[in-house]
Amino acid sequence: MAATTTARWVEVHPRNPQRRAIRATVDLLREGGLIAYPTDSCFALGAMVGNREGLERIRTIRRLDAHHHFTLVCRDFAQLGQFVRISTPVFRAVKAATPGCYTFILPATKEVPRRLLHPRKRTVGVRIPQHPVVDALLAELDEPLLSSTLLLPDTEEPMTTGWEIHERLGHQLDAILDSGECGTEPTTVIDLSGDEPELIRQGAGEGFQW
Repeated sequence: MAATTTARWVEVHPRNPQRRAIRATVDLLREGGLIAYPTDSCFALGAMVGNREGLERIRTIRRLDAHHHFTLVCRDFAQLGQFVRISTPVFRAVKAATPGCYTFILPATKEVPRRLLHPRKRTVGVRIPQHPVVDALLAELDEPLLSSTLLLPDTEEPMTTGWEIHERLGHQLDAILDSGECGTEPTTVIDLSGDEPELIRQGAGEGFQW
């Protein structure tokens, strides 16, 4: 599914998102759509994990290379554990920091499609946000959402308002969820695939304990 005219504008309540709007958005995702949606850090692009075209559309919008770490946005820790391998020390550290504004790079399980993996490390990003709209989306979807921060290649900061996204990317997206409240910084990205944590990007998440 590719955006043909302009993205559908979906206004949802920031704390109690309307079920009808969430269902309609999830139906669009299942049809192969690409959406922009608010999180506790900033807006993100989202598609179904199995959506090959959606993945390529995200790559095009953000001009990403093959070494970019995509993120699986998960509903809870149990779901996250199906897609990444976690040792006991990593389990404790990640569990203490979720839900929150962190993306963790971890070794992927066989449940993750190969095209989403880092080509050399076989790792993938995972995240559990703390945002009612995302919670509602994931509950209705009942599986992780393939996601990437909505940070354009010619900008240093992500877009933080729905109207700005609609003006800039409306012709490249299928829907924009606007809850009127969204974070303004990307997540903090921490690589936990090695012996010691490696800070990849300092963002909204602070105080990570190892």
